[in-house]
Amino acid sequence: MPETPETDKLSDLLDELRILLQGAQVLTSFLIILPFNRTFGELEPSERWVYAATFLCSLSGLVLLSAPALHHYLRRPMRHPQQFKETTTRLVWAGAVFMSLTLVLATRLVAAQVMPGMFTWIVPGVMALLLLGVWWAMPLWHERRTYGGRRS
Repeated sequence: MPETPETDKLSDLLDELRILLQGAQVLTSFLIILPFNRTFGELEPSERWVYAATFLCSLSGLVLLSAPALHHYLRRPMRHPQQFKETTTRLVWAGAVFMSLTLVLATRLVAAQVMPGMFTWIVPGVMALLLLGVWWAMPLWHERRTYGGRRS
């Protein structure tokens, strides 16, 4: 069966998701095993809350980023590719938001263990700015500047 431009775009989208999904899987795996580490019990109660938020954000991101593959499998043959693409785009956006939060919170957890004082807040703040700039502002700015905004 020859590839149509629409199915070709869907294949590209699913290929891009595979890259995001691997990162989400690895990070979630590390977060799953963390409480079983001997020194986890030494965390301050506030850091346990940060860990819980990090873990829940990571799981949420993983679920949202893996959902399009399951949708694609369950909806074969694809009768409404445009609707699938719109749904997938929303899921990826939501998943990326949760993964952004996960990375900032994970940075906070690590910084609290290895850095003194103010750095435990400065380093995650820098990570948040980096993510905001590179993952969100740059592509949206480029899209607006080059093409006049996002297409639905």
